[in-house]
Amino acid sequence: MKILLLGSNGQLGKELERQLCTQGNVVAFPRTSLDISNHKAIKDAVDCVCPDVIVNAAAYTAVDKAEGDKEHAFTVNADAVKNLARVTQSIGAWLIHYSTDYVFDGSKPTPYVETDATNPINVYGASKLAGEQAITQNSCHHLIFRTSWVIGKDGNNFAKTILRLASERNHLNVVGDQVGVPTSTSLISQVTLDAIGAIKNGRAWPQGIYHLTPQGVSNWHEVAQTLVGFAEQRAVPMAASVKDICAITTAEYPTAAKRPLNSQLDTHKLRSQLSFDLPHWKDDFLAVASDMIKELETV
Repeated sequence: MKILLLGSNGQLGKELERQLCTQGNVVAFPRTSLDISNHKAIKDAVDCVCPDVIVNAAAYTAVDKAEGDKEHAFTVNADAVKNLARVTQSIGAWLIHYSTDYVFDGSKPTPYVETDATNPINVYGASKLAGEQAITQNSCHHLIFRTSWVIGKDGNNFAKTILRLASERNHLNVVGDQVGVPTSTSLISQVTLDAIGAIKNGRAWPQGIYHLTPQGVSNWHEVAQTLVGFAEQRAVPMAASVKDICAITTAEYPTAAKRPLNSQLDTHKLRSQLSFDLPHWKDDFLAVASDMIKELETV
């Protein structure tokens, strides 16, 4: 099986590149060498590789910056994805794409299912929704994984920021009224491999959108406390302890882009197809935290 990976230099892309080789011959392109918004370059790459599966981990992910950079966000997250779907359809391949909980407005009191009405409240979410629609409106074979609060050992993310701030400051304020769970790039990659394995074995999952997060529910404040507590157990020097991390409201921490208060995603549809059980968010998260702390210990 031939797999074309796009966006291999990103937080998710790096993890995918490490894992995808177990399922086939992987040709990986970082964004620096293949910009997915360059339609001719994408077509040439696909014609050269002739992949069975295209995994698109390339995206515009700067949520706050997107508010003032709408055109670029839509170019990468929507226009380029539309072209990618057309190219995928033309060769009869599968397209695996990643989306976000930000396609919802967060007003629902319970976890969102795949068929719930979308209503993004920021530019990033709107651009990702447009990308989803560009895929579903084309006739290519596709799997779209909506996920939330992505955290990996590569790149910059919430966990790395908290570790840095907790080592520098003796008091932290963290938003506590946004509900959801962190999702590791490792788990996203494992699910992707499972889906590709099913395609490879002639038992492809029904195409469409799937919600992909670990099990359980949390909030940013609890995630920060869990991380700092874990670091303390590992004897990592911290200026702030768990008790020094205070919960604040979203209103008390204004950002350029609005965030949904409820980012819970119902994963029943995904679990009906997976060959393994989704982990609890703490187990998934602390596995990544452990890798981050190991890097700190070697510095």
